[in-house]
Formats: sequence, C-alpha cells, structure tokens
Amino acid sequence: MKNTETLRNVKCFLLDMDGTFYLGNRLLPGALELIELLNQRGIQFLFLTNNSSRTRKEYADKLRRLGVTLADDRIFTSGEATAITLAKQKPGAKLYVVGTPALEREFADHGFQLTDEAPDYVVLGFDTTLTYEKLWRLCDLVSAGVPYIATHPDINCPTETGFMPDTGAMMALVAASTGKHPDLVIGKPHAPIVEAVTEKLGLPISALCMVGDRLYTDIALGKTGITTVLVLSGETHPDDVPHSPFRPDFVMQNLAELVETLKSA
Repeated sequence: MKNTETLRNVKCFLLDMDGTFYLGNRLLPGALELIELLNQRGIQFLFLTNNSSRTRKEYADKLRRLGVTLADDRIFTSGEATAITLAKQKPGAKLYVVGTPALEREFADHGFQLTDEAPDYVVLGFDTTLTYEKLWRLCDLVSAGVPYIATHPDINCPTETGFMPDTGAMMALVAASTGKHPDLVIGKPHAPIVEAVTEKLGLPISALCMVGDRLYTDIALGKTGITTVLVLSGETHPDDVPHSPFRPDFVMQNLAELVETLKSA
C-alpha cells in the first residue's frame, strides 16, 4: 500500500463507471461529492469504462440525468479506443461487429464499413442484442483466420440485481468453439487503451490514478505504473484481494471513503 500523500500528486483520476460510480440508475455513495471535490481543486477526471455497449454521448447523457455536470469528452470507452486503434492500423477497414447498435455507430462514425462479408477484422464488444446468428457468424470468421479484436475482457457487468455476462464470457464461448482467442484486446488493462488515454490527456502515467471495482481490469492497470484505488462497491469482495496477482495501492469501501481520504491527504 502507498502512503495517502501519493494521491496529492494525481493530476487526473480515471473513474470506472459500472460498480464504481453507479449501479444501474443509482449513483453510489460519494459519487457526486468526488466530482465536486475534484472540480473545486482543479483536478482532471476522465470516466474510463470497458463497457462498449454505449457511446460516450449516451454515457454522458446518463450521468447528466443522474446530476453530474460534465462534457461528453470526459467519457472514454473501450469502444472508442478500439475504433481509434483500428483507424491507425487500417483506416476505413471493413468490420464485422458483434455489438449493440451504439457500438456499430461508433465504428461507422470513425469511417469504417460494417459488413459480414469478407471483413478485414471481426470485433467482439459487449452486445446486449446478441443473437445465435451473430455468434455463429463470428465463430465462422474467426475459424477462417480473420483478425479477431475484442473491445475489453470483462467477464461480468455488475447491475443492481447481480451480474450479467460481458464480453469476456463471450470470448470464452468463442474459444471453446474455435480454439482461438482474440488477436488483440483493447480495454483495461491492456496497452492500447492506456496509450490512447495518455495521448488524449497529455499526461504521463505517473500523474494518473485509476479508481475501479475490478481487480483483473482496473487494478491490473497498476502494472503500467498507474496508481490504483480499489473500491468494494462492485464486483470485488474483500476476500478476493489477498489471492489476486493484482494488488491495489489503496482499498476503500466506496467513493465516499475516497473523498474523505483526499480531504485529509
């Protein structure tokens, strides 16, 4: 564990959303207070979510409905990071996207062609509109050797009533069917999203702090040198921490405890 004085040097807090800032349509304790404190102190924040089922505008609209004042560019999703990464590799490529209509719009807005015939890449995102036909076509293309990209590795997405299967669970299904894993995973804790964030913010990794509820995505970002705060308001149980290879710099019950820690740091 680091000394809480470490938090004084943070220039931007990277905030996970599902299970950290809110559950469903309910803000978690300390959420509004944290944003107010950061604004008062002139400290940047960026909502960094692996959930690729919505666009940043949709997330920003949701947060504004919940009482958070912010601009759309304070949201960065794994879907946007995937589009940025692929645009650098092959602008205007043909994609077969297994994702929500919102994720499809994300790629279309970045100039990609969406098709299920002879795509350059297949992209698997968090698809709450998933069908057997989509999975079947995805497995066919992966088996045929089409480069296979996943927006993020989260196994479950926390909700107010429990957990729903996320992209990582679908990756396991594809692996069971085809024997293949993604050629590239973009979201936390993988390098592409870290590179995209530092480029967007113009800040070094040492100036960032990730706040989230998942050990294997949010807290695993610590391997890059980012300071990490685990909140126990979402997926992780306290008993999970000692057995994890990813150790947080700080463990807190929720964002309310982080607020009090920042005030006293």
